[in-house]
Amino acid sequence: MDLPWYALLIPMLLFTFFLHQCFFSTSNNQKKLPPSPRKLPIIGNLHQLGSFPHHSLHELSKKYGPVMLLHLGSKPVIVASSVDAARNIMKTHDLVWSNRPKSSIADRLFYGSKDVAFSPYGEYWRLIKSISVLHLLSNKRVQSYRHVREEETSNMIEKIRQVSDSNSSSSVIDLRDCFCSLTNNIVSRVALGRKYYEGESGINAKVTLDEFAKLLGTFSIGDYIPWLEWINKIIGLDNKVEKVGRELDTFLEIVIEEHVSRRNKGEYSAGESKDFVDVLLEIQNGRETEFLLQRDSLKAIILDNFAAGTDTTYTALEWIMTELLRHPRVMKKLEDEVRQLGQGKTEITEDDLKNMHYLKAVIKETLRLHPPVPLLIPRESTEDIKILGYQIPAKTQVFINAWTIGRDPLSWENPEDYRPERFLNSNIDVKGLNFELIPFGAGRRGCPGTAFAIVIIELALARLVHKFNFVLPKGLKPEELDMTEASGLTIRRKSPLLAEATPCSSYY
Repeated sequence: MDLPWYALLIPMLLFTFFLHQCFFSTSNNQKKLPPSPRKLPIIGNLHQLGSFPHHSLHELSKKYGPVMLLHLGSKPVIVASSVDAARNIMKTHDLVWSNRPKSSIADRLFYGSKDVAFSPYGEYWRLIKSISVLHLLSNKRVQSYRHVREEETSNMIEKIRQVSDSNSSSSVIDLRDCFCSLTNNIVSRVALGRKYYEGESGINAKVTLDEFAKLLGTFSIGDYIPWLEWINKIIGLDNKVEKVGRELDTFLEIVIEEHVSRRNKGEYSAGESKDFVDVLLEIQNGRETEFLLQRDSLKAIILDNFAAGTDTTYTALEWIMTELLRHPRVMKKLEDEVRQLGQGKTEITEDDLKNMHYLKAVIKETLRLHPPVPLLIPRESTEDIKILGYQIPAKTQVFINAWTIGRDPLSWENPEDYRPERFLNSNIDVKGLNFELIPFGAGRRGCPGTAFAIVIIELALARLVHKFNFVLPKGLKPEELDMTEASGLTIRRKSPLLAEATPCSSYY
């Protein structure tokens, strides 16, 4: 009696399955992908990012481990949440991970991603980074701006003093506004040649830069599901990007034309130092290098340094003062150090900073808990690579969660506690060599402006606690201070930090 066809098919399928297990299981293990949460059709894991991806990914990493695979629409994305994973990406295989994935929002705001932060890895990126470092951000150049930092910090102190001397109910100080003005003025003077006041340039720098940072931190659906790109227009994202881009372009044109006009009129005196825009214009004309910068590249590089230098620095300052106001014990210890070293001096100078070890510890501890950019700007692999035993295909994006790494109990004792003392006998720094603390990234794509930002933060903080006693507004207890975050590429407090300041001695 003949067997039916399906009776023969069943053993054939079983035999095929057996062969697959025998001959392909080893290959699959060799190409083992990282663990991944269950994904939905079309959108993948996009729905799991939420309004604050560094928090959402932190929670997912607790379940799926320090290297996790997500599918954001059609794009594979690795999330790195440990010191070992970060070191593997930004040191061991730094070159493989030095590219940037394409970002439609960055493309529109940075003139086709012609800036240092978002430009694809290659010869153009290497050139513009070297220009920025050599002519604006090198240690020698950073030291040459000392008089600018000290003048502008003195201006901020005087502004606070005037408010604290008033007898009106308006004596409460908006520290965010103070810090934003300080960093904006310093960056404007060293990069653009002078300060640009609200209305004069046609934009409100604080509002526009806030919106700018928020847009850069927005996930564009079209980057991950191209055929749904039209949604950006429906929800108004395209209009927001266009508006901010137009305002910034108007400002940059004013800055450049002002410099061009001065050059054409011969208004520069002999021996007068050039600002960053002057240098870029000389490069554009081929006087410094054989490379000719196009107008859009010029504006993208200026915007990169102006926006990044302002935004991350004042955000860090605001978080530092927030934590000090929440922890009076730490504030008192910092005041004691600064005032003892500054005893008899009317002003703290940058020469005094090298001896302020607790001040430096306070800054590091705050950056550990509140890195200004908690999810470092995404990178993209250029070839197949292995991370901690997992095989990662080329063209995979990676998000490095600096926020989670700063809270890793394997690296930090009681990681949720605010305790600057942990850094007093530690060699860990923020320069990108210690992967336990990477608020400014590391490797080729690490922030080149770290030294520029840190010295501003140190001087501003030292002078603030040298001159004033700060307390929260009346009726507000330290434990009641709102710590809600605002969304964006740079994560700052949702509400501005308000405080009362009184002179700590008879300096005035």
